[in-house]
Amino acid sequence: MTPSKPRPGRTLAQPAPAGAAAENPEPHRALDRYDLAILAELQLDARLSNADLAARIGLSAAPTWRRVKWLEEQGYITGYRAEIDRRKVGLGVLAFVRLDCERNNSESTRALEEAIRARPEVLACHYISGTGTFELHVVATDLDAFSRLALDVLFKLPNVKDLHTSFSLGEVKAGGALPLQHLRPGR
Repeated sequence: MTPSKPRPGRTLAQPAPAGAAAENPEPHRALDRYDLAILAELQLDARLSNADLAARIGLSAAPTWRRVKWLEEQGYITGYRAEIDRRKVGLGVLAFVRLDCERNNSESTRALEEAIRARPEVLACHYISGTGTFELHVVATDLDAFSRLALDVLFKLPNVKDLHTSFSLGEVKAGGALPLQHLRPGR
């Protein structure tokens, strides 16, 4: 009888089968070719069944499942989600907002970070070098909606001094898989 075929990321609490310790990866080991293959395949299609994933990487289902669980537990895999075309759901504007802070101390920066995390329109936020403190990726339905968001929300975030905005005129590449070649042994 073959083991059940859980989908990666769906049952984090399910224990490994008895006797699996020998095939179960060590907590502090380096990634091997199977781990890298799992990461590459799941970046392309996170909906693969465990059996399909196992077939693609050249392992049987049970050790593949244990490796996926280990990658999740170690934080290499942080979640599974659907990629949605923002334009199809009415979010036609993508803005890159450089945000300058008034004061640069830990308390005021933490307050600003919390406020940014709470805004669903902010898809990403990065500390940046050079001019400015943060770079935000912000979506809106249209330019009028972005203008209201900038004036009514972003300028009123704690510790904000100024905003500088650039708008995407078209996507060349977005949401790509992370390159993993640098992790392969012998490189």
